[in-house]
Amino acid sequence: MEERLEAAVTWLFRPEAATEKNPGHLWPRWIFLRALGIFYFSAFYSLLFQVKGLLGPAGILPARDYLQAVAAALHGERFWFAPTLYWFGASDRALMAVCWLGAIASILLVFNVWPRAALAVSFVCFLSFVSAAQDFSSYQSDGMLLEAGFISLFFAPAGFWPGLGRAAPPSRAGLYLLRWEWFRIYFESGFVKLASGDYSWRHFTAMDDYYQNGPLPTWVGWYVQHLPHWFHAFAVALTLSIELALVWMLFLPRRLRIVCFFIVTPFEISIILTANYTFLNYLVLALGFLLLDDRFVEWAVPARIRRFIDRQPAPATEAAPQSWRATWRKRLAPLRMTIAGVCLGVVFYVTTALLLWMFVPGLPLPQTPAQWLEPFRIANRYGLFAVMTHERREIEFQGSADGQTWTPYPFRYKPQDVNKAPGIYAPYQPRFEWNLWFASLGSWSGYRFVLWTEERLLQNEPDVLALFKENPFAGAPPQQVRAVIYRYWFTDMKTKREQGAWWRRELLGNYAPPLERESDGKIIMLDVLTVPPPLQ
Repeated sequence: MEERLEAAVTWLFRPEAATEKNPGHLWPRWIFLRALGIFYFSAFYSLLFQVKGLLGPAGILPARDYLQAVAAALHGERFWFAPTLYWFGASDRALMAVCWLGAIASILLVFNVWPRAALAVSFVCFLSFVSAAQDFSSYQSDGMLLEAGFISLFFAPAGFWPGLGRAAPPSRAGLYLLRWEWFRIYFESGFVKLASGDYSWRHFTAMDDYYQNGPLPTWVGWYVQHLPHWFHAFAVALTLSIELALVWMLFLPRRLRIVCFFIVTPFEISIILTANYTFLNYLVLALGFLLLDDRFVEWAVPARIRRFIDRQPAPATEAAPQSWRATWRKRLAPLRMTIAGVCLGVVFYVTTALLLWMFVPGLPLPQTPAQWLEPFRIANRYGLFAVMTHERREIEFQGSADGQTWTPYPFRYKPQDVNKAPGIYAPYQPRFEWNLWFASLGSWSGYRFVLWTEERLLQNEPDVLALFKENPFAGAPPQQVRAVIYRYWFTDMKTKREQGAWWRRELLGNYAPPLERESDGKIIMLDVLTVPPPLQ
């Protein structure tokens, strides 16, 4: 029995040997890891322009204040609750240093330079941001990237310049867990759509106004929105079919997995074109490449391209340093396998338990491993668009010098100017504007960062103002700042053709109480009526 168990563990965690029946996965791994590096870079690149305004000492939600509160409440447990490098310092320079380090590591990953080290640095830097970002990291996409990045530490080839990694094929465990993440993103999202009891999913109307109501619509989505109802009903049926049924093809023979890839890939591309969901759909699309194998990729990709990528290294010499490294690598192999087995085994247990608890909430399974991993966001439960939003609201910040004339602060990406076409920005993520969309669906009391933004605008804080397109009060700060809320709709074809307007909007009122700076510099909150959140 013990011998069989040992053989099974060895088979699962040792490099996968290519056979005629199982062609191997060197090429899918190479493609996925390059894509993962791009997604990491997109995350760090966007933070280079935002992190000071979001988390800096003069930002909206200062990381330093948050970590001090965590330390006061949790004492010795604070490092586990918030695993971040910002414990060593959360100044503007420290925030930028971590983002730059992550950006450099992700570029090295893209170019396949020391991929395991690049993955480790990228993971630690991104986890550091997510653990300190509070409201600005409460997205499922962040968990998806961290989970994929962590598993890839055990999936990537060893070496400084490994090329295709023929000397270190991927383990079956790493490949399976990345596929498992891909499966869960789809299947759990499909399950919650039905489990939520949302009327629009059950009556095939969920997509009728979906394209205008997401966080950051695109101009492609504007045109798709105007297609007839039968098209949108078909999109609902296709979405549910893929998420609940088609993804089970993952567990079928290779040819059916390849067929599955060619169905889900156009599906993901259509989502990318019609909505800006940061790197989320790009990551899911890239995970789909792991459904393929070397035989298919070598058939599909021209030999010239494959030869350029798969450059065989020069034969190793018998020099002492090489022999010394090889000896220690062999001695440490059991330890490395044990570490990989424990880490990946716990991730698999927690993700499986989270899936089972969706169906049977009271299932008596140990919860401690899930509690251990929760701060690291490497074993997650997913559930996209469980309840559809059928009303688009937009928060707009306005300043005034006299309390009568109000001037808006222009956004960079969010709908605001009705004549400006919605753009395609993903995988870039403007986290401040993205979070305002979530805030617009609730009450200001649940999204206090809106008030903190008003306060920073009253003070003309340059780092927060950098989150906007421009500062309409560059000469002197305003006396009052308020956050109002509009309702937006796509225009129809006739209006777009005659007036050039992509949007129409209606002012609903104040989203949050205005703030005013008195003559002595004290900031007070004005007592006004605010608009209640929309009914879901």
